[in-house]
Amino acid sequence: MTKHTIETVTFKLNDGESRDAFAEAAEAITAFAQAQDGFVSRRLSCSDDGLWIEHVEWETLGAAQAAAAKIGKEPSLVDCMKAIDGPSVVLHHSTLEISVN
Repeated sequence: MTKHTIETVTFKLNDGESRDAFAEAAEAITAFAQAQDGFVSRRLSCSDDGLWIEHVEWETLGAAQAAAAKIGKEPSLVDCMKAIDGPSVVLHHSTLEISVN
């Protein structure tokens, strides 16, 4: 098995932001990610207490880092990014060991 990189990002939304509106706006991140070299898959979930958890699978750590360097500059994501509480963002990269679909 190829050991891809998993990018896990957790965050909360700014006060007053709608969960449903954000989920709809976050579809733009899918389009952005799919256009990046090395993209494999993406999942976004939200816990009952409002913690959003994003898992993006990349072919390599370099691909993940290259996409991360571009995301804040992407005009189509401005509204989505404004909804996120910046200080709450935590980003981790890990090596995929097991994947079952």
